[in-house]
Amino acid sequence: MREVIALEAVAQGVPEVLVGDDALDARVRWLHVSDSAGVARLLNGGELLLSTGSSWPVEPGDLSRFIDELADAGLSGLVLELGTHYRYVPAVVVEAARERGLALIVLHRELKFVTVTEAVHSRIITGQTDALRARDEVRERFTALVLRGSPADFIVHQLAQTLGAPIVLENLGYEVVAAEVPLAMEEELFTEWELRSRSAHRRSEQRRERGVPAGAEDWLIVPVEARGIRWGNLIALPGPEHAAGRTAVLEQGAIALAVGRLADGDADEWARIGRRRLVDGLLAGRFAGVGGAAARLEAAGLPLRGAKLYGLVVSGAPVAVERADAAARRLRGRALAGSAPAGVVAPATTMLVSLPPDAVFDDAAVVAFVRALVDAADVERVTVSVGRGADGIDAALASVHEAVDLAGGRRRRSGRGPHLRRAENRPLVQLVTALRDDHRVLEHGERMLAPLISYDLSRSGDLLDVLEAMLAHPGNRTAAAGASHLSRSVFYQRIALIEELLGSDLDDGETQTALHLALLVRRSAGR
Repeated sequence: MREVIALEAVAQGVPEVLVGDDALDARVRWLHVSDSAGVARLLNGGELLLSTGSSWPVEPGDLSRFIDELADAGLSGLVLELGTHYRYVPAVVVEAARERGLALIVLHRELKFVTVTEAVHSRIITGQTDALRARDEVRERFTALVLRGSPADFIVHQLAQTLGAPIVLENLGYEVVAAEVPLAMEEELFTEWELRSRSAHRRSEQRRERGVPAGAEDWLIVPVEARGIRWGNLIALPGPEHAAGRTAVLEQGAIALAVGRLADGDADEWARIGRRRLVDGLLAGRFAGVGGAAARLEAAGLPLRGAKLYGLVVSGAPVAVERADAAARRLRGRALAGSAPAGVVAPATTMLVSLPPDAVFDDAAVVAFVRALVDAADVERVTVSVGRGADGIDAALASVHEAVDLAGGRRRRSGRGPHLRRAENRPLVQLVTALRDDHRVLEHGERMLAPLISYDLSRSGDLLDVLEAMLAHPGNRTAAAGASHLSRSVFYQRIALIEELLGSDLDDGETQTALHLALLVRRSAGR
């Protein structure tokens, strides 16, 4: 209705809005010209009625019923031309239109109704043509995504870009699989996500039963399904209108996701990609605050409140990440798996595991957990680095960083795999993780190791590796030489060169501790 009033053909009639506000948001499907008192029975809904009122009822009660009949027929708005029959609008008409939320506009100057009809119909047809063109463009865009095999999180990203609104993909358990949401919104949106989503689904179902379209403030929900199988729902939060229609765009996204899901077969590619992106984002610090990070984790199905959390890095062999959550469920918990962390040689996988506070996650439980993720032939080559048990998101992030720092170290081979490292047994790793954001610690470590770094860079040397091997086996130079994969004579030459460059005695305990700390800090910073 607002667009109709703004048309030049209507503006020439000097329009005045008597009943407007939200009523002007009504969509106009067509324009109908009639002065008949029985015009309501000829309407299908969505029309704009243009009239002089010459044959309208005379009695106030009849006029009020006439307006009610128009509203009941689904009229979008009423435009009354003054002068031919009415010099002013009867108060009963204004009152009845206001009560029914029916837009009422009067024209103070005579117009050719055919001119208005042509202008309104031209605008409607142009809008329909634009919508068809926009729908074709959207269909082509998302068809191309399907043909390229684009993953679910990228399709969600494209939907958010197309609609200019936050988009969430959830599974049937109301767990968030992928989301494209501003970081500043995450805490508010994802806190108690399941309750919020269930409530939005109920409201959507009620609107559908009443035949009422989603309003500007409503969540738009479209199922993702194919061949009678439903896998989840796409949710678009409030945003601007789209030429193709917001529902049509979201439905194209749902089709693309459904086709991709069919192509995945039994593999839960949705969950794998969504969880990997979430863990990688946490490790890289891509969150606005710990509250938002916690809400997002819980919305993805990882319990935080009243749970014990562990960061893990499994390195040395490929991990079947699709088994991670199932393996954690056997411990009455949940798990999210990410990519190989920076500074750790692939293949490696970062994980965040949530367990009940009374669950046992000792060495035997960790080994059993990892054996479920790695092929039996690869178990001997696996190193598992475990951060300390944590309560809350802050400590959980520290536990993940501890695991990453442990995983970056030189492996000691002893006994049958998998080889296990735990942060509680490595106080220096705990210290480095706690001070990882203090630039003074990093600068001190760089200064201490500067001679070795310069030497290695200028000669493609291995002094840092040799130093690490020696510090990994304090008091046992033979074992250190073996870990460095050098002969004993060459190893001792390297040690002598390191002592000369640093001007330090590597047998001194304090020096060993300081150098070990410097190496851990450098590795933690990903250098």
